[in-house]
Amino acid sequence: MKKLLISLIFIIGFDFYLYSQEVFPLYNGKVPNSKEIVGLTDSIISVPVGNKIIKGILRVSSPDLTVFLPEKSKATGIAVIICPGGSYSGLAIEHEGYDIAKKLNEKGIAGFVLKYRLPNAQYVENKQIVPLQDAQRAIQLVRENAKKWGINPHKIGIEGNSAGGHLASNAGTHYQKALINNPLKTSLRPDFLVLNYPVISMADSLTHFGSRYNLIGEELSPEALKTIMSDWKTSEQKLANLPVNEEMIKEYSNELKVTSDTPPTFITHAVDDNVVKVQNSLLFIAALQKSKVMVESFFYAKGGHGYGIDNSTSDVEWIDSCMDWILKINK
Repeated sequence: MKKLLISLIFIIGFDFYLYSQEVFPLYNGKVPNSKEIVGLTDSIISVPVGNKIIKGILRVSSPDLTVFLPEKSKATGIAVIICPGGSYSGLAIEHEGYDIAKKLNEKGIAGFVLKYRLPNAQYVENKQIVPLQDAQRAIQLVRENAKKWGINPHKIGIEGNSAGGHLASNAGTHYQKALINNPLKTSLRPDFLVLNYPVISMADSLTHFGSRYNLIGEELSPEALKTIMSDWKTSEQKLANLPVNEEMIKEYSNELKVTSDTPPTFITHAVDDNVVKVQNSLLFIAALQKSKVMVESFFYAKGGHGYGIDNSTSDVEWIDSCMDWILKINK
């Protein structure tokens, strides 16, 4: 009963907080590549993690942006679109979304938390392009509404965590091809990237196989997938053995897509991450350096994966160095 009461208090407080934020739908009318399923709603869960209850989303029916604006007296005109992670099977929308936005606000940076659709063929067509489609639409919306939100349209970055980091790096390396209607020819290139323990590569030696399967894998039956995922200790190896189109692997291995026009990047990772290998970040850094793109890195010796902005193994947090970097490059 005590746990239930705590959960209810948390959920009520969480909902009350969100009601004070503007939530901006990504699309007017039909959502591109979404299947029309009567009664489909978002699937929201609360998961106990340590002494916290973490909010997550397992299914997104209506993609949107939650707007966190800083106090006007602090506002810098800089904005960051934030992509929570979750292996492309869910969104850790609180500690990899709302918490980051609130932290950015402290330095006068606007935060836009992106609730993007997940690449699940039960609910969407052309699943591999759907998350990037939503990220491009978010950039378009923030840029076209910059005046409304007090933002400089040339100071809009995108941040991503884990699989959300793959999405953010997708946005920074695949912006040349618009996946959305863009009648005003609005630039879909983010002005800078922030990548937190990101999935970068789809290659066998580097990738997080759960993220790869969800984004570009050949769809299994729900029963077969349930069997594979029933034991998390062996699921990665089982997913690694599933066939994946080689061209898709190349297309979505973003270390191969860096050019001299890739946006400046801040990248952070824990060396002991045993979920998403730190080599993902190292290869992306190497590719940026080869193309002479500005890059700054922040590595932890320990911390594992999924800590958001609070790595309990360290007295120094990456987000503080990151915000200083954002302010420096956007002077």
